[in-house]
Amino acid sequence: MFTMLNKQLFPLLLLCIAVATASSIAGEDATITCNLVYSSLEPCLGYVLGGELIVSPECCNGIRSLHRAARTIADRQIYCRCLKNTVGPNAAPTRISRAIKLPAICNVNYFVKVTPDIDCSKLK
Repeated sequence: MFTMLNKQLFPLLLLCIAVATASSIAGEDATITCNLVYSSLEPCLGYVLGGELIVSPECCNGIRSLHRAARTIADRQIYCRCLKNTVGPNAAPTRISRAIKLPAICNVNYFVKVTPDIDCSKLK
């Protein structure tokens, strides 16, 4: 039940979270799909857009779930690509900042600097 504005901003949220929560465990076969990513992170949209003051437990559960699922290099790269392909170039800095904070708020460790122009093929 997205409005047009939400459809434009949701991919930015997803990109930031995808890169921030990328796992460092290597492997071969990908199990991540764009549908999984979108459905897992949808509860985070209210916080990133500024409508909610706190991050919901459902948002953190989605972030943790994706972090656990992105075990292989292929998973992390597909995860990143499916988000990056839908991100618009005009994302508001305040929304980027809120999205970047989500992994820390949800106590998910991350090691990759989050930027909208990340090269997904370099994720390991």
